[in-house]
Amino acid sequence: MAEIGQPGQHPRFHEDLVGLDPDDPEARAFAEHLDRIERCGPNFTIEACLDGVSDFADSSSRLGGLRYWVSALIAVLIIVGVIVAAWDIVTRAVAWLAQ
Repeated sequence: MAEIGQPGQHPRFHEDLVGLDPDDPEARAFAEHLDRIERCGPNFTIEACLDGVSDFADSSSRLGGLRYWVSALIAVLIIVGVIVAAWDIVTRAVAWLAQ
């Protein structure tokens, strides 16, 4: 399979997007969008979870304005939640070991 970033080399222009200009940046972006939404695989693996986080990060970096700040807030809240949960586990483990 050819690289998506190369103009005119994406296979979708020969299958699904016949008639669109493969050198048009909007058409290439649409082909990449179709690849992302049609990707299916096991969603119960760690790799799939990391791919989902990667997709979220990629899409939020393309956004601007309020949507960017909302996605940044969601990421910060997730990180704070992980830190609070880890702190709770550590304090309970220390309290249990101190008994």
